[in-house]
Amino acid sequence: MSVIEGLHLTKGYGALHAIQDLSFTIEANTITGLIGRNGAGKTTLLKLIAGHLRPTQGELKVFGQKPFDNLAVAGNMIFVSDSMTFPDSFTLLNILKEVADFYPNWSQSIAQGLFDYFQLNPHQRYSNLSKGSKSTFQAIIGIASRCPLTLMDEPTTGMDSAVRKDFYRALLKDYIEHPRTVILSSHLLGELEDILEDILLLDQGTKKLQMSTLDMKQYALGFRGNAQAIEDLLQEHLQGSSPGEGILRREEFAKGSLYVVVKAEHLVAGYERIRQHDVEVVPIALDDLCIYLTAKTKGGIDDVFKRG
Repeated sequence: MSVIEGLHLTKGYGALHAIQDLSFTIEANTITGLIGRNGAGKTTLLKLIAGHLRPTQGELKVFGQKPFDNLAVAGNMIFVSDSMTFPDSFTLLNILKEVADFYPNWSQSIAQGLFDYFQLNPHQRYSNLSKGSKSTFQAIIGIASRCPLTLMDEPTTGMDSAVRKDFYRALLKDYIEHPRTVILSSHLLGELEDILEDILLLDQGTKKLQMSTLDMKQYALGFRGNAQAIEDLLQEHLQGSSPGEGILRREEFAKGSLYVVVKAEHLVAGYERIRQHDVEVVPIALDDLCIYLTAKTKGGIDDVFKRG
């Protein structure tokens, strides 16, 4: 069952389209990564889903209803972001006590347990927290709320590495015990991929791809080695209607050596036949794959220096 459905969704700010002709679905009880570079439209899409913004064009349904200014939809979701505000006079302990009344599934034991684990000061005011501590406190509320729809916009900003790992583990453990629909936005995928089931990749407001994490891990292969050997491999095993079709990345990393990333669907030979070309077959990290898919050139920064 789909919790969120977007059809030809567009959100414009004057002449700028932050979201453009975006169609997608988010299934119930999944953890989805909303991935993209800075400015890809991730925050705008989350604000549309949360009902904070009205679409310029297209249709968006959350729990089968239009989310904009909809109390019924808002009552079943939480939007965790750096735009969250709390009264300056409230301590962190005050806030935890007050927010519990807004969320029917609130777990005080989880909230208190995480609060103690991350060693936050209950008498400190939210406005006086560091950026990392604010993100940690927001994450505690997001997890403990156990909302049917949980939206988190760059939830680990400012957290150190150890805290980020603990946050992901806490979210996953509570999700397994109390399934709900979770969307995590990030411009980095490396730390998230172990907890994600699906990935929605945005590029300048459009959908680049949406697929399961398992399928994405098989989306492309990398080849590294002698340039001529790789050229021979591509000539023999790469299919496409035009030269270079299916190549996501092409980079010279040393004289006479080449690194190429190819969509798996464009390869017409099995791994054993490919290895006969005496080149190294390299798995592609999902973080790198997202970079390659949204890059404007196939050679990356190297293309700039070739012009000199």
